[in-house]
Amino acid sequence: MDFLLVNMTDKTAKRMMLPKKYEKLGGRSLSSTLVADRVDPLIDALGPLNTLVFATGLLSGTIGSSLSRISVGAKSPLTGGIKEANAGGDTAFRLNQAGLRAILVEGMAEDTYVLEIGLSGSKLVPMPELKLLNVSDTMSALRKKYGKHISAAVIGSAGERKMPAAGIAHTDTDGRATRYSARGGLGAVMGSKGLKAIVFIFDRLRFWEVSDQETYKKAVKKYHNNLLSDPGTAERRPKYGTAVTLELVNEVGGLPTRNFREGQFEKAENIGGYRLYDIIVSRGGEGTPTHACMPGCVVRCSNRYPKEDGSFLVSPIEYETNAMVGSNLGIGDFDEIAEITRLCNEYGLDTIEVGVTLGITVEAGLLSFGDGKKAIDLVHEIGKGSELGKVLGQGAYYTAKHYGIERIPAVKKQAIPAYDPRAIKGNGVTYATSPMGADHTAGNTIGHNIDHLSKEGKIELSKKLQVYNMINDSLGACAFVQGILFKDKDLLTEMLSSYQGREWSWEELKEMAYRSLVKEVRFNDEAGLIENDLPEFFSKEPLPPHNVVWDFDKEELADFWSE
Repeated sequence: MDFLLVNMTDKTAKRMMLPKKYEKLGGRSLSSTLVADRVDPLIDALGPLNTLVFATGLLSGTIGSSLSRISVGAKSPLTGGIKEANAGGDTAFRLNQAGLRAILVEGMAEDTYVLEIGLSGSKLVPMPELKLLNVSDTMSALRKKYGKHISAAVIGSAGERKMPAAGIAHTDTDGRATRYSARGGLGAVMGSKGLKAIVFIFDRLRFWEVSDQETYKKAVKKYHNNLLSDPGTAERRPKYGTAVTLELVNEVGGLPTRNFREGQFEKAENIGGYRLYDIIVSRGGEGTPTHACMPGCVVRCSNRYPKEDGSFLVSPIEYETNAMVGSNLGIGDFDEIAEITRLCNEYGLDTIEVGVTLGITVEAGLLSFGDGKKAIDLVHEIGKGSELGKVLGQGAYYTAKHYGIERIPAVKKQAIPAYDPRAIKGNGVTYATSPMGADHTAGNTIGHNIDHLSKEGKIELSKKLQVYNMINDSLGACAFVQGILFKDKDLLTEMLSSYQGREWSWEELKEMAYRSLVKEVRFNDEAGLIENDLPEFFSKEPLPPHNVVWDFDKEELADFWSE
């Protein structure tokens, strides 16, 4: 496969053969390795020397369900370290359709450009008329120009304004750009380069041809049967989606509530997966509790949330958003949560970062817990780029510093997601030690049948899961199929070997993953991000209802990634 080297300064897009040393990498392992190899850790993340990478996974572009997530990487303007943020949608399929494993965007343009990719080639096109448009308006303009069948990765006004809370939106199976590479400010990196959108111009979707078609089809059939016979991927996720996680985390006592002051929310049942299902079904119309974000997905854990009259409002409604702009802000109204989600999607914002940032505004006296209407107004401020909005768009850490607040739920300057580390200690270890900063997707322990309140075994579990998640992200796999994929490792390696035409082993995948993680850690070390720890208040404030604190010493995690 090839890669596309895009130079925004020279306005060139050159197709090149992927160097042999990268052939066994995909997704996060590829994006992070390319960033580590090409970017000085000390450069300005929003300057011309940063490299923005879009990479497909080692299993992406095929008929295999839930195996075509896209990885986006760069030096983060939020954390100051290396960053990867992946998403569903169909852009990874389109990259494969173009015969590309990755796109590398370098340099900086002063105007607003779109990168066109199609069967006839690739080129940069100036489109100043898109400047500061919201995501849906951008997509409307792109479809008017290129046709209704396009796929795209786009940024909203927040990315163009170089806000570290900005993400990158990817189109889904409905053509809506609502699947986000949300975390770490990668939308700001894209905006800093003058790149408004990447548009894939194909009249139909084509799956990538595999090396050994017969063997691969048999393996995929068995894999799909495994997905369709597991209660989680066959029943629970399709019906209730990711939002059903809220009930579990609330029961454990780790649901961020009122800016991480409590671990249970008295209105949890109003904003969980069961209630979401009931609302969508009762309203009908364009709403659906079951929806595939990427082509060929049999899990279909996404959804479309309707207004009261049944017309479309937003997609998707997910657990992280429900918690961070819901319980974390004391908001128990699904329609208010849905509107905040819609606005974040429109302006191109990370809902986790925004939710924690709004929690900070409560501390600053700008918002009261439970005031959904005021929270919506504050998100509008970010979208308008007002003086207040410019502050909030910097994310939770920088907003707190602006207002002189020291109680900041962030690690490596990235807002902590929807699992309080005092009650879910395995996730706390992941937040503290992951090169990504506070990121549950780097190694989430909530699905394991363990005592989450106890320290015992959490360091070992987090390290194992961080390696496993690097494998998963490198394959291009959705987190919700990881358990099925890794349960039958022989089947997984058979799928990979028959796809690529070379033998793979589980041990080789683990070695690749660990090596990639160490490369990320080294990048961060050179960038000055050397501490593995959580904010001090987690150690001092007991979390109701279990009144637990974060009780790991710095020394216990200091050498987490030592070889």
